[in-house]
Amino acid sequence: GQPDKTCHALVGETVILPCTSTSPGELILSDLRLYWQIDSLLVHFFYNEQDSLHSQDKRYLGRTSLFLDQMKHGNFSLKLSDVQLLDAAVYTCIYKQIGNNPIQTQKSKIKLIVSGKIFFFSSEGRRHGKISSRSPDDVPYLAIFPISFHLLVTLGVWHL
Repeated sequence: GQPDKTCHALVGETVILPCTSTSPGELILSDLRLYWQIDSLLVHFFYNEQDSLHSQDKRYLGRTSLFLDQMKHGNFSLKLSDVQLLDAAVYTCIYKQIGNNPIQTQKSKIKLIVSGKIFFFSSEGRRHGKISSRSPDDVPYLAIFPISFHLLVTLGVWHL
């Protein structure tokens, strides 16, 4: 289905993927199971009052954390640091409480869109080489010659 929320981040930033419980009252963390996953890929797992990361996917190693002091109030949001382009995905927050006050499994889907910081490297010759964004067939032949000549001079290939 459609994600419940969409988050945006730039490469290198830290992003918080929101997930909150709608259950009233304080939660018992010793009875809580919390999974953050992308399909079957495990991003973060909380069990028995602590992070359990031995099955965590290696790409997320050292980059995920929960708000432990706010979890008993139902804040299961995931903090993801040093965001990478490959982190763009639909994340699923899955939680349930077992024990005396069970909560049936709840799911929330969050779509993360990651934008890259793009750097352009161009030399003088390349800049002059761009006539327009049209296709080469549209450019008159005479317009191409001076630019080709300029490129040869700029690149030091033209010897008189």
